[in-house]
Amino acid sequence: MSVQDSAFHGFANPVDPSPAELRAWAYHPDSVSLASMPPDWDLLVSGDRLITTLFDLAMDPSCPARRFALHCLYIYAADGIRTNFRAHPKRRFRKLVDQAERNGDEMMRTWAHNSRVLLTRPELFVYREWCEGGLVRENRRL
Repeated sequence: MSVQDSAFHGFANPVDPSPAELRAWAYHPDSVSLASMPPDWDLLVSGDRLITTLFDLAMDPSCPARRFALHCLYIYAADGIRTNFRAHPKRRFRKLVDQAERNGDEMMRTWAHNSRVLLTRPELFVYREWCEGGLVRENRRL
């Protein structure tokens, strides 16, 4: 039985979910609403520990929480770039961008493109777009 087939019954610790819990929730997002999660939950889960899981979810067009995962990738990219990669390893970031460019659909290639643009022009950072979901909602290239 895959994670997608099993029901999700909640997080043991929503402030620090496991990759398996996050994946299970992403395929059953109506089981626990985002409104019931801790404030700024998107910021809490957008770190190194869960970024590979979030990336996999964002790469899956059939994932019901794909847009949330993509939103977290935008947060991760902006956080890494704006801290000059003190917050996140530059090597991991570059691998994700490369993989999105090679294997991703248009949404993921747009994220990779925007991340590369921000990397070369960090002054283009706008909190609303990168951390509040604006670029996900608009799916536009910088």
